[in-house]
Amino acid sequence: MSKKVALVLGSGGARGYAHIGVIEELEARGYEIGCIAGCSMGAVIGGIYAAGKLHEYREWTESLDYLDVLRLLDVSFSLGAIRGEKVFGKIHEILGEIDIEQLPIPYTAVATDLTNQQEIWFQEGCLHKAMRASAAIPSLFTPVIQGSRMLVDGGLLNPLPIVPVVSSHCDLIVAVNLNALNQKHYQLPVIERPAAIKGKIDQLMGSLSAKLSFLRRDEDEDGELLIEQEAPNPWLDDSRVAEAEPEGAPKSASGAHVVGNVGPASLLELVNQSFETMQTSLAQYKIAGYPPDVLVNVPKRVCRFYDFHKAPELIQLGRQIASDTLDKYEREH
Repeated sequence: MSKKVALVLGSGGARGYAHIGVIEELEARGYEIGCIAGCSMGAVIGGIYAAGKLHEYREWTESLDYLDVLRLLDVSFSLGAIRGEKVFGKIHEILGEIDIEQLPIPYTAVATDLTNQQEIWFQEGCLHKAMRASAAIPSLFTPVIQGSRMLVDGGLLNPLPIVPVVSSHCDLIVAVNLNALNQKHYQLPVIERPAAIKGKIDQLMGSLSAKLSFLRRDEDEDGELLIEQEAPNPWLDDSRVAEAEPEGAPKSASGAHVVGNVGPASLLELVNQSFETMQTSLAQYKIAGYPPDVLVNVPKRVCRFYDFHKAPELIQLGRQIASDTLDKYEREH
């Protein structure tokens, strides 16, 4: 008889693709997913799985190269760098119109209500709207306005929403933490792709840089401006950063290039790294308060928050880590 799993999918930007690999490994071993709670990308992947469309979504994400991801960036000049209409429009196209009540398994998406400073659980209503609100990463995606409430990423308060599944009638709770710090032996697999056309990359990056210019200002003690420069674009992949930066340019602990040994090279990177630091700490509190039966730890350092063109590598890594973790759990039980 297969065991029924209450699945908790945490937030972590592009690392959320690892959730797909975890789900595939659970199913391959005969586990039955009885309910899902997710936050941010965890809410997106969990909702798509619950709606029975994970295969279609995986095929789409794995088809995206670096240029395709750039084309999905509908730049905003409002409360986020991206409106998200192109990305979530594609997800809506895959899912169609469906309410959470119509899903075959119980589902919870966690968002944060900035107006009232509280956690919000979506357990009914439009699935698409719930996922969009839960994944409204501050500074990256524009918030969702719902009546008098401004909704943003649930990771602001609860990056690993274990509590919604605690009372479920499942055999075990499996939680996937995308903000682990101590999994140093795991590396992102290398998957070769056709080389993109360099001229088109340069054209797109130039266009995006013009729209997402974050000026870094350095002043002396008297407030006199010493340096004013456009920071490196945070959407550059590692190879293009290497081209743009001189050999031996300093990097932060997460691998991001720094300016003048001070820190992140752009306002967007600064906000995202701050957000991730907070999520890492909050996730540890959630795990300590409600320890899951199985904790799948995906290391935070394997990619940047916004490396959404690395789906194949992250799916494969998620499955590898889930396999190792479940092997250990099954030996002990």
